[in-house]
Amino acid sequence: MFSHLPSLQLLLLNSNSFTIIRDDAFAGLFHLEYLFIEGNKIETISRNAFRGLRDLTHLSLANNHIKALPRDVFSDLDSLIELDLRGNKFECDCKAKWLYLWLKMTNSTVSDVLCIGPPEYQEKKLNDVTSFDYECTTTDFVVHQTLPYQSVSVDTFNSKNDVYVAIAQPSMENCMVLEWDHIEMNFRSYDNITGQSIVGCKAILIDDQVFVVVAQLFGGSHIYKYDESWTKFVKFQDIEVSRISKPNDIELFQIDDETFFVIADSSKAGLSTVYKWNSKGFYSYQSLHEWFRDTDAEFVDIDGKSHLILSSRSQVPIILQWNKSSKKFVPHGDIPNMEDVLAVKSFRMHNTLYLSLTRFIGDSRVMRWNSKQFVEIQALPSRGAMTLQPFSFKDNHYLALGSDYTFSQIYQWDKEKQLFKKFKEIYVQAPRSFTAVSTDRRDFFFASSFKGKTKIFEHIIVDLSL
Repeated sequence: MFSHLPSLQLLLLNSNSFTIIRDDAFAGLFHLEYLFIEGNKIETISRNAFRGLRDLTHLSLANNHIKALPRDVFSDLDSLIELDLRGNKFECDCKAKWLYLWLKMTNSTVSDVLCIGPPEYQEKKLNDVTSFDYECTTTDFVVHQTLPYQSVSVDTFNSKNDVYVAIAQPSMENCMVLEWDHIEMNFRSYDNITGQSIVGCKAILIDDQVFVVVAQLFGGSHIYKYDESWTKFVKFQDIEVSRISKPNDIELFQIDDETFFVIADSSKAGLSTVYKWNSKGFYSYQSLHEWFRDTDAEFVDIDGKSHLILSSRSQVPIILQWNKSSKKFVPHGDIPNMEDVLAVKSFRMHNTLYLSLTRFIGDSRVMRWNSKQFVEIQALPSRGAMTLQPFSFKDNHYLALGSDYTFSQIYQWDKEKQLFKKFKEIYVQAPRSFTAVSTDRRDFFFASSFKGKTKIFEHIIVDLSL
């Protein structure tokens, strides 16, 4: 437009009806020093509108309809002495964050930038805005890696400063152990524990030893130990078949510095059993109850006391409490009106204890401990849900609700409403577990699939001010 006027030093474009300034609008005006575009109807300025104006000393955009400026729109203006933005009403939200920071560091003299919104900043100066941090970031889950196999459970453990993941794969009849690769920045195969119809792999770390409990539907369940000399997992001991018939969940816990795990058994003939470490191996320590087809066991600290919550296809979840004198779990109560709960998970937010209870049909529930009992705070519609998994990354608290019939939902905790709100839909075929894994200051979320590929999502922070 102005390429034939390379020596122009002053340009007045006042009192016209311009509504937009496009990229490279002043291309060729290398020696322009004064640019006044006042009293127009400008609403939009492109990011590279002032590109090439390295000699510009005075710029006025006064008395237009500008509500926001694109990030770094003034980055080419090396010689700028004075900038006039009066008579525009800026939205002092995330899009103005960069301008706020630029005003703090620029050597140019800039007129006051007045805010028209948000309401709390109306008629204030942009310089007086106190904080953008909370409103200017959000989070997201993006697919980081897809593993070309089905899985039902994922467990993570740390050993010698490395992060590992054990994945139960019934169709491939193995427990695949993955390792985080710090160079390639992905999860790679590390070892493979083969078996029959594996439904659970649970890592147990005792001193410097790494064990993996491998629960199987057929052929008994076993415990493997990592052998340094073989650099692989080797069989360490068997778990007696007479007790565990149809394992459904493995839960690890400690009481008074002693290590236990419990296997929930979902067959009528099985016994959900607690196992204890005795420095040589694990032995069956306590059978919890018979004939109840337990689907899940959750260890939870309630007011400083150790408890187990067992969910079952045949009764409401029952609560067992650890008796310090007999050193056994004894019946302590139940969670009423909650039939057909497939899984119970406990989690804490802001020092408050919560439970998530998964139901296949109907509504899954979120409950809060109120120092006397668990009270329901939220019902989440479930359609074929096998898991409602709580997980947190720093101050972001989530619930992942699986669905066999539709998209799975990730909910995020809303501090103000004190409830979980829908955050994102993800598609995973027949999800069976969701597991949070953190490494190299990055946060991941494994979604196991009974009928499709296992997906690894990365939890990312999104800067809305960009």
